[in-house]
Amino acid sequence: MKVLLVTTWTHLRESYWFVPSLMAIGAIVLSFLTTALDNAVGSEWLEEITWLYANKPAGARAVLSTVAGSMITVAGVTFSMTILSISSTTSQVGPRLLRNFMRDRGNQFTLGVFISTFLYCLMVLRTVRNADSPPVGGAENVELAAAFVPHIAIVVGLLLAIASVGVLIYFIHHIPESIHVSNIVAGVGHDLNVQIAQQFPTKIGIPHQDPQQREPRADLPDSFYRTATKVGASCPGYIEFVDSDGLLQLAKQHDLVLKLQQRPGDFVSENNVLLLAAPRDRVDDQMRTQIQGMFYCGAQRTAHQNLRFVLNQLVEVAMRALSPGVNDPFTALNCMDWLQTGLENLASREMPDAHRLDDQQQLRIVAEPDTFDSFACMVFDQLRPYVAADRNASLHMMRMLQAIMLAASDDHQRRLLVRLAGSLRRESKRAFDDVRSRQLLSDSYRTIVKLHRDASYRQRVLETDWVDTD
Repeated sequence: MKVLLVTTWTHLRESYWFVPSLMAIGAIVLSFLTTALDNAVGSEWLEEITWLYANKPAGARAVLSTVAGSMITVAGVTFSMTILSISSTTSQVGPRLLRNFMRDRGNQFTLGVFISTFLYCLMVLRTVRNADSPPVGGAENVELAAAFVPHIAIVVGLLLAIASVGVLIYFIHHIPESIHVSNIVAGVGHDLNVQIAQQFPTKIGIPHQDPQQREPRADLPDSFYRTATKVGASCPGYIEFVDSDGLLQLAKQHDLVLKLQQRPGDFVSENNVLLLAAPRDRVDDQMRTQIQGMFYCGAQRTAHQNLRFVLNQLVEVAMRALSPGVNDPFTALNCMDWLQTGLENLASREMPDAHRLDDQQQLRIVAEPDTFDSFACMVFDQLRPYVAADRNASLHMMRMLQAIMLAASDDHQRRLLVRLAGSLRRESKRAFDDVRSRQLLSDSYRTIVKLHRDASYRQRVLETDWVDTD
C-alpha cells in the first residue's frame, strides 16, 4: 500500500494536469458559494457603494460571456506556448528533462488560473435570469419569478479576470526564463543537492553499533547463498520505488535476511532477480508476493530514490553541449559547476553501510550501497571522451577535480580523484596540439597530485583559497 501511495503521489505532483484540476474544482465550488451568498444578501448592498453599479441580466450575461470566452482563448495560447517551448528546449538539452518542465509550478498555475476563471464565469452565467413577463390575458394573481443577477459573483469574476491579466504578464516573463539553459541546469543542480540531503545517510534500518564492525561492501558468507532463494520481478520496467521500511519489517517478522540485487533506476524483466531471501523454507508464495509488492516498476526512470538519474541529467546536457552538432562548451562548463557542487556535497556525506540491522542489532537487509566512488566514476568516465576533445572543458574539469579534492573526506577518495585526473590528462594530451594547453593541463594535474600527497599544502589551500601552480 505504501508503495502505491508514494508512487501515485509522486506522479500526481509531477503531472501537468493535477494543479490546474484542483484549481478548476475550487473555481466551481467558489461559484456555488458566491451565488448562494447573492441569494442570501440580495442586491440592496449595492446602493451603499457608489463606485459599484448594478447590472441588468443582459449586461451580466455580456460581462460573464466576454470573460469566459477570452479566458479559454488565452488558455489555449498559453498551452501552445508551453508545448512549443518544451519541444524546442528538450531537443537541445535532452528528452529526460521533459519531466522538469511538466512539473513547473509556474506553468501549472498559469493554466489553472485561466481554466478556473473560465469555469467560474460559465457556472455563474447559468444563474442569471430575466424576470418573468405576465401572461397576456392571464390572471392577476399568477406568481412571477423576479430577475436574478448575482452581483457578488460577477464582482468576483471581474477580479479573477484582472488577476488573470497579471498572471498572463507573469507567464510571458516566465517562459523565456524557464527555457534559458542556465536556469534549466541550475534547477537540476538544486534538485541534485536536495536529493543528496534526503538520501544520505541512508534510512534503511540502522548500522552496526560498533563503527569498526560496519561493512561498506555487500559481502555475505557462502552459507547464505546455499540457503537462499530467489525472488523475481512480477513485471518488467524501471524500478521507481522500493519500500525499504516494509522490507525491513517483513524480514524482522519472518526472521529473514534479504540481499537486494536491484536498486531504484535499474531495469528489470520477469526473469531478473529482485533479491535473495534466506532461509528459503520461510519464503512461500504469499511471502514472495508481499516482497514483490515492496517494489514498484514503471515505464521510465525517475529522480525519486535515484540519485544517479539526477546526475545523469546534468551529464547528458554537458555531453550534448560538447557534441559537434551543438558545440556549446559554456553550457558544458555550467553543468560541470553544478556537478562539482553535488560531488563536493557527496564527499562530505556519510556513505551508507551495506549491512542494515533491526532495532535488536540483527542483520536483516544487505544492499550494495551507492558510494562516492561510484558517483564520481559515473560522472567523469562518461564525460571524459567529450571533455578531452575540448581545451576549455578539459582545463575546467581539472579545476573541478581540484575543488573536489579539497572537499574529499579521506585518502581513498583523494586517490580516486588523482586516478581520474590522470586519465583525463592522458586522453586530453592525445587530442591537444597546442604546447601551452598541454602545459596548463600538466600543471593542473601536478597540483591535484600535490593536494593529495602534501597534507600541509592542502590545509594551506583550504585556509587561503590560493593554489600554487608552480
